Amino acid sequence: MRVVFVVCLCLLWVCGAENATHHSAEEPFSQVGPAVPVEQDAYLIEECVNNKYTHKSCAKVFCHPWERCVDGKCLCKLPYQCPKNGTSVCSTNGKQFSTYCHLKSYECQRPEAKFLNKGNCMSTETFKISEYKNSSLLQVKPVNMENLFVCGSKWTMNEANVACRHLGFELGAEYYHTVFNITEHTLNLSHCFRITCKGLETSLAECFIKRKLRNTGDGFVRLQCQKILRECSADEFTCANAKCISLNKTCDGINDCGDLSDELCCKECRNNSFHCRSNICIPNRNVCNQEVDCLTGEDEAQAFCSGKTKRVEYYSMDAERKLTKTFLPQINCGVVNHTLTRRKRIVGGEIASKGEFPWQVAIKETGTEGATVYCGGVYIGGCWVLTAAHCVRATRVHLYRVWIGLLDTIRYDRETDTYRLKQLIIHENYNAATYENDIALMELKGHGKGECSLKYSTPACIPWSEYMFNTGDKCKVSGWGLEKGYTKQYVLKWGNVNLFQNCSELYPGRFFKKMACAGTYDGSIDSCKGDSGGPLVCFDAENVAYVWGVVSWGENCGEAGHPGVYTKIASYYDWISHHVTRSLISRYNI
Repeated sequence: MRVVFVVCLCLLWVCGAENATHHSAEEPFSQVGPAVPVEQDAYLIEECVNNKYTHKSCAKVFCHPWERCVDGKCLCKLPYQCPKNGTSVCSTNGKQFSTYCHLKSYECQRPEAKFLNKGNCMSTETFKISEYKNSSLLQVKPVNMENLFVCGSKWTMNEANVACRHLGFELGAEYYHTVFNITEHTLNLSHCFRITCKGLETSLAECFIKRKLRNTGDGFVRLQCQKILRECSADEFTCANAKCISLNKTCDGINDCGDLSDELCCKECRNNSFHCRSNICIPNRNVCNQEVDCLTGEDEAQAFCSGKTKRVEYYSMDAERKLTKTFLPQINCGVVNHTLTRRKRIVGGEIASKGEFPWQVAIKETGTEGATVYCGGVYIGGCWVLTAAHCVRATRVHLYRVWIGLLDTIRYDRETDTYRLKQLIIHENYNAATYENDIALMELKGHGKGECSLKYSTPACIPWSEYMFNTGDKCKVSGWGLEKGYTKQYVLKWGNVNLFQNCSELYPGRFFKKMACAGTYDGSIDSCKGDSGGPLVCFDAENVAYVWGVVSWGENCGEAGHPGVYTKIASYYDWISHHVTRSLISRYNI
């Protein structure tokens, strides 16, 4: 098969940025403002903003344990789909649930049934939020505790939005500010409730609440919920839910919009927040807290978090939610069993060692000369292999053989295995003229009556989001393709390549949306005839391999300015999961 492609090794960059002050605005923002300064707008990625991503967009964020990712959206699970392990909880309508996940799944479909407290339901239990004498001063009465005002310290729009949702205002808060002088002598003004939320809770009862002695500089929260929408001014950001916030409140790790849309399309982050590689900003306090927030896990990477002080558990239901995640089924993929050593690069790549690319497979066709490897593929779990559509024909299924654990194509190796095909699925919209949708699935036929047991292979993970890896990332490509000069090679080789930006300018009229390109700027590492269908793998912060692309096409072999073109696998997550079942490739709760 004719193909030219580039190889790349994905190294993760962990960048943290500091975020601006938290939000305490006395009045609503004005409807008319000055032109937006260039430096303010520089934080946002306009093309991404236009997609209107929110906390329900699983291309950008992880779904909650009581949700699942379908067609890029976090949708409600049914309660029975939650793990059975956990602590019983009570809802505001007095209904008992076996776990927090079961309640949240129920609430997902019936919003009136919010979380009340852990344990059994009692007839006298209430959790009240109220405004004091129409002053907008926020009073809270947790279950079995007295009624107090809320401390202004540590309060942000995260908490303000949760409080307003609790009060029935789905758009969250418009603004809040702090009041210091209250002359009412009949009230307990010596204490207040310190409240800390993650920002996506639906009830303040889910947040961390602590009664504390009030400091002299600690005021009380006055809250204004968003009741009507208005047109945003030039110096404001329009949230996906149509709320208006100041532009300098974007990309700071605080969920000002209430739907997280102000934090999901950020080139960099402001003070006190952490920049994920998928261009989202999370609070610094969420870093190294033993819960992955960034899609590729750099906020919890061992190399980054090693030696750092363990984060204090602030949120009352965080532990329960984290516990639920540990009970969700997870697959083991993308892990190499031994530590890889970094080798000096040579032109044309390096010879692979045993077990270094355990997801790499070779495709041969019986009846051809020497049954040589003419295409590669990537094992993705179960009995399934991913390859390029241009490598296979429906009429030749009976001739194909898939080799597992193969390194040298001419030397005998007992640690290899070969399989026939049970079925071949070529993408229904594959275009042989343009190489659009150049992707196919091969289901292997198990030996005897049993399932296929690939003891010499480990699956590569399937990426579910196109934002997991970006331009400039280094990844690895591997295969048995021809060397420069079109000479044959008989051993598996690999090389490092960089992910390139959109290659439309390099390949005008030939590079389409669901394609990716990668290579080296001097063309020293590239693929050639025989590499088609093989994997381009990128690695997350814990060195877990994701098949970012399969080799599709290119122009010449090893020529500067002509990177290899790949089928972008993240664009086909739903297509793959439809055929192989979602549970086979869902590494997380998506």
